[in-house]
Amino acid sequence: MTRAIQNVGFICMQCGKEVLPLTNGSYRNHCPRCLYSKHVDERPGDRRNLCHGLMKPIGLRFNSKKGYQLIHKCTRCGEIKVNKAAQNTAQPDNLDELIKL
Repeated sequence: MTRAIQNVGFICMQCGKEVLPLTNGSYRNHCPRCLYSKHVDERPGDRRNLCHGLMKPIGLRFNSKKGYQLIHKCTRCGEIKVNKAAQNTAQPDNLDELIKL
């Protein structure tokens, strides 16, 4: 499956807003407004995880190679995942929400 097929828009399950695909070459995996995600990947972009629980943003960290990363915790199974913050793209992440973390 190609990145273009996997990088699709969606309606956020948390806030109900429309989320556009990323335009910076990465995968869209969280809402830029409320920062929630859906537990769908085992590996970035594979969409193979069957949990499908909401991933709550619980923190923010800085990685010298990847930049800012959101820390999400699944509200269904408890798994913690780290996802790159969306910047320099259509619908960049809400800075106020990032700062709250």
